[in-house]
Amino acid sequence: MTFIEAIKDGFRLVNRNWQLVLIQLSMVFVSSVGFFIIVGIPLAIAFIIFGIDLTQLANVRDILRVLREPSDILSRYLGLFLIVLSSFLLYIIMVSLLGIYVFGGAIGVIGNSIRERASRFNAHTFFGEAKRNFLHLLGFTSVIGIIFILAAFFLGILGGGIAALVSLAQSQDSTLALFFGTFFSLILIIIAVVLILGILSITLYGIAALSLKGTGPWSSIKAAVQYMLRHPDAFWLYTVLFVGYLLASFLLIVLSYPFTLIPIIGTILSFPYQLISYAFETYLGLLIIAAIITYYASTEVSIKPLEPVIENPIPEPADEEERKAPDTDLNGAEQL
Repeated sequence: MTFIEAIKDGFRLVNRNWQLVLIQLSMVFVSSVGFFIIVGIPLAIAFIIFGIDLTQLANVRDILRVLREPSDILSRYLGLFLIVLSSFLLYIIMVSLLGIYVFGGAIGVIGNSIRERASRFNAHTFFGEAKRNFLHLLGFTSVIGIIFILAAFFLGILGGGIAALVSLAQSQDSTLALFFGTFFSLILIIIAVVLILGILSITLYGIAALSLKGTGPWSSIKAAVQYMLRHPDAFWLYTVLFVGYLLASFLLIVLSYPFTLIPIIGTILSFPYQLISYAFETYLGLLIIAAIITYYASTEVSIKPLEPVIENPIPEPADEEERKAPDTDLNGAEQL
């Protein structure tokens, strides 16, 4: 399967299951309301209990004065700090679990549409796939998170070593230090980009293995690594899709800039534009996932590419000679 075919199949899958975009938007709305309930209301109650007057922080100087003395603020309002921190952590946990649940249903629906060409979005199927994939995705995202932390730690050590080398070279010769700084900075940037893209591609192909094969977290990551070693083009497919997503997001940001130049109408029009932009970015995200899963299915699971579904196909009549031809066995003798 070529990259163009994978992207076309991704479009077909997302258009066939367009309800997934609405579900993603609904999740954002629920998350926003949840932030107001879980974080906003306890914070307001805590302000009332501790008798904090927010009018004292109306000026920028007052806010800077508070930031300069954080120990005094923590000692006076330690209870408020604990309430805000616990409510915020609770919100992060709930939103993360909700996102994993919805994402599990989305990849399950996409996987079913790949296996069964006539399959479309169904609420019962969505919630069933969300329940089936939830625990596997929870473990999978936890492992990927640990991998990202280790990668950041590795890049931090590498960057610290480069900084120490440049400092040592600077004490000897400024020209040599400039050369080392530029050269090793470029090397560090290239390593960081390749490492991040590699982890992200392993993540998506691991999700494809989890969706189509039903494997566990470690097995999905192992299958994704082995798959990418056998199919290096899979990495470039994800790179192309990722760069396209970044360019589209940058274009949306540039198009939103004129709204800031219009005093009142621009503010009014910016809200629907932001909603449309987020819906479009959600559509592109689902397109990337669908294209990756389709490419993985065609090259690893041996599932044929999607074709437009033709309802009520008319069977072609068989040739008259084929109808009259007698059946023969393997030896060429006529069967009775």
